[in-house]
Amino acid sequence: MPRKRRFSFIPDQFYPVFIRKSFSAWFRQTFRALRSRNYKLFFGGQSISLIGTWMQQIALSWLVYRLTNSVFLLGLVGFSTQIPALLVTPLAGILIDRYNSRHILITTQILSMIQALLLWLLIFTNQIDIWHILVLSFFLGTVNAVDAPTRQSFVVEMIEKRDDLVNAIALNSAMFNSARLIGPAIGGVVIALVGEGNCFLLNGISYLAVIGALMAMRLPGLPKKTGRSHPLTELMEGFRYTFGQLPFRTILFLIALINFVGVSYSVMLPALARDILHGGAHTLGFLMGMTGAGALTGALFLASRKDTLSLLRYMPLAISIFLANLVVLALSRSILLDAGALFFGGLGMMLTMGSGNTLIQSMSDDRMRGRVMSFYAMSFLGIGPFGSLLAGTVSQKTGLPFTFLAGAALTLVGLLLFLIYLRKIHFQVIRNLRKKQTKD
Repeated sequence: MPRKRRFSFIPDQFYPVFIRKSFSAWFRQTFRALRSRNYKLFFGGQSISLIGTWMQQIALSWLVYRLTNSVFLLGLVGFSTQIPALLVTPLAGILIDRYNSRHILITTQILSMIQALLLWLLIFTNQIDIWHILVLSFFLGTVNAVDAPTRQSFVVEMIEKRDDLVNAIALNSAMFNSARLIGPAIGGVVIALVGEGNCFLLNGISYLAVIGALMAMRLPGLPKKTGRSHPLTELMEGFRYTFGQLPFRTILFLIALINFVGVSYSVMLPALARDILHGGAHTLGFLMGMTGAGALTGALFLASRKDTLSLLRYMPLAISIFLANLVVLALSRSILLDAGALFFGGLGMMLTMGSGNTLIQSMSDDRMRGRVMSFYAMSFLGIGPFGSLLAGTVSQKTGLPFTFLAGAALTLVGLLLFLIYLRKIHFQVIRNLRKKQTKD
C-alpha cells in the first residue's frame, strides 16, 4: 500500500530530500559534543548565565557613562575588571592542576552572583557611586581570573568521547557569543524600560542555572590532582612548556594583540553610540548585538570543522577581516555601516581566538593543561585592561576615530609578523598534533 504523502506548503521539488539530509548531517556534526550528558548540562546552564552576564556588561557601561560622561572612566572600569587576570591567572593554573575543577567553578559562580546582587542593591538604595563600581569590578575580575581558565580546562573532564573535544571547545565559543548577541539586546530593552539596576538583579539570578548544572553532573572517578612541587616550580614549568614552543607563543601573542585592540574599542561603544551616532541604550545594544552575531557565525563555522590543522589557515584571513572592521569604524558615521563592520569584526575576533583556543587545547599535554590555559586566559583577559585604559586616554585627547585607526595599525603589524612565521608554525603544529595522537 503506498504511503500517504504528508501535506506541505512547499512542493517537493523546492524542498528535496538531500537538503533535509544535509541539514541533519550538519546539525549532528556541529553539535556532536552535546551527546555527553555532563557537557549538555553545562551548556544549558552556562547559556542562561552568560545572557545575564552580557546584560550586566551593557548595563554597567551605560551606567558609568551616564554617571560620569567620561570615556576615560569607561576605560578605567574596563581596566579594573580585567587587570586581575594579569596577576591572578597564572596562579589559577596551579590551582586547576591541583584541585577539583567543578568545586572551583561552583565557588566562582557563587562569588560572581554576590557581586551582581551587590550592584543591584546599591542602585536600588540609590547609593551607587563610581568608586563602588571600580571596587566591585576589580572583585569580579579577580573571580573571572580563576573562573576562565578553569572553564576552559574543565571541558576535557565533561566530554565522554575525546574526538568531541574540538567540537566542545567551538561550542563553548558559540554559547558565549550567542549570549553576546542576546544579552545586550535584552539589556538595552531592560535599561530603556526600568533602568540599569534590574539587569544586575537578573544577572544575579541567572547564576543559579549554572550552579545547578554543575551540582547535577555525574563525573567519572578521575585521578586526584596532587601537586607535590613548590607552586613557583610548577608555575615556571608551565611557563617553559608554553612559551618554549613557537606555535604556542605565536598564537598567544596574536590573541593578546586582538584582545588589546578589541577590548579597547568595545569599551568605547557607549561613546560611539551616543556621541557619534547620536543614539541611546537601544543603539548600544544593537551594536553589541551585531558584534555577537558575527562572533556566533564564526563559532558555528568552527564547530562544523573536523580538521584541526585547517584552523591555522583561517587565522590570517580572520585577522584581516578584523583589521577592516577597525578602519570602517574610524571613517564611518552611519549606523548601518558601523553595524556591518562590527558584525565582521566579531566574526574576525571569533575565528582568530576560537582557532587559537582549539589549536592550543589540541596540542596541550593533559598534565600541563591547567597552566597552559591559564596563560591563554591571561592573553585573553590580562592584556585587555591596558587596551581599555589606553583607549580611554587616547579617545579623551584625540577622539574615537584616531583610536580605531591606531588599533588597525597595531593589528596590521601582528598580521605581518604572523605571516612571516606561518610556514614554520605549520610544520611544528603538525608535529605536535601527531605526537599528541600517539600519546593518546
